[in-house]
Amino acid sequence: MLSNIILFAATASALALPPLEVNLEALLNTPITIIRDDPSDSTISTHKYSQQPIHASDDDDDDDDSPLPVILWHGLGDASNADGLRDTASLLEETHPGTYVHLISATTSPSDRSASFFGNVTEQIDLVCETLQRDPILSTAPAVDAVGFSQGGQFLRGYIERCNNPPVRSLITFGSQHNGISAFEKCKSATDLVCHAANALLKSSTVWSHYVQSHVVPAQYYRDSEDYENYLNYSNFLADINNERPVKNATYKKNLASLRNFVMVMFEDDATVIPKESGWFSQVNMTSGEVVGVRNRTIYEEDWIGLKKLDEGGNLKFEKVRGEHMQLREKDLKRLFGEYFGPLGGKDAGRKVEKVNKVYGVEEMKSDL
Repeated sequence: MLSNIILFAATASALALPPLEVNLEALLNTPITIIRDDPSDSTISTHKYSQQPIHASDDDDDDDDSPLPVILWHGLGDASNADGLRDTASLLEETHPGTYVHLISATTSPSDRSASFFGNVTEQIDLVCETLQRDPILSTAPAVDAVGFSQGGQFLRGYIERCNNPPVRSLITFGSQHNGISAFEKCKSATDLVCHAANALLKSSTVWSHYVQSHVVPAQYYRDSEDYENYLNYSNFLADINNERPVKNATYKKNLASLRNFVMVMFEDDATVIPKESGWFSQVNMTSGEVVGVRNRTIYEEDWIGLKKLDEGGNLKFEKVRGEHMQLREKDLKRLFGEYFGPLGGKDAGRKVEKVNKVYGVEEMKSDL
C-alpha cells in the first residue's frame, strides 16, 4: 500500500502538480448501489458472503434445471466482499434459486479493493483464470454466466478472449469501458487534487511508460485517439484484447463470438466513465462530441473480436438504463438476470428480450450504433 501511495505522489510531483496527500479512499469511489423497488423493504439474503463463492444446495446438484453458476467482477474502488456485490448475489438467488455465485477477487490478499486501482491487469486475469479452474463447482459446470461492473466488464471480456475455461455462456457488462477512457473522471472541483493528478497522469507521456502500464489499472484501458500510435505500441491491456494491433489473435475472436449473449448496459446519466458511450464500443470525438457507433467502426466491420458475428446472430445486445454510474435499479437487474441467466437447458435465455423490455418499460437501444 505504501509503495502505491509513493508511486502516485511521485507521479504528481513529476508532473509539477501541487503537493498532495494521496487518499485512496477518495480515489476509489465507484461502489455498486442497488435501488430497491420498495425502499421500505430492508430484507436481505441470509447467505454468508465473502470472497468465497455462494453454494447451491446439495439437493440441486443433479437437477438438470439447476441454474448455471454466475461469476461477478467488481469495478474500480469496489471490493469482492462489499455490500453491493452481496446484494447483487442476493438478487441472483432470488431470480434463480440455487444459483452458485462466485465473487471474483483479482488478488490473493484479504481485500482486493486496492488491486482495482494498482496492479497488472494481465497478471490479474491470469490469476482469475487459475482460480476459476481450481473451483470444484465452476470447473465441472458445462458453462457459467458472468456479470462485469464498470472495469470488471472489460476484464471479464479479457478473461473470455484469453482463457474462457470454464466457458462463459452469457456476459452482461454495466457501464464498462470497452473502448477505453479518455479521462479518469470529471473532477468535482478545482481543489480535488487527487482527481486532477489522475487525469494529468493519463494525459502525460508517463502513461505509456512500462511502469505505469504495469501498475496503474485505469491507465491500462486509457485510449487516446489523438495519440493512437503510442496506444498501439504501449497499451498493456486494451489494445491487445480489442485486437487493434496489426497481427490479430484469432482465438480472441473465436472465444468472444462463442457467447450466446453479450449484453452491454450503458448508464444514461453516467458522468464517471468518459466517454460513457465506451460501454457500447462507440468512438467519441472529445472535441466535437461526435459519436461513431460500433457498427460504423473498423473493429466491427472487419470483425476483429467477433462483435459482428455476435450481432448477425442476434446475440449482441445494447441496453441503456436510467441513472448514474453503478446506480443500479433492482427491476433492471432482475429483468436482465431473468432473461439471460438460469438453467442451461429448458429455457432459451435471452430469446424473450423484446417482450420483457415492454413489460418493464426499458428500451433496448439499437439506433446510432
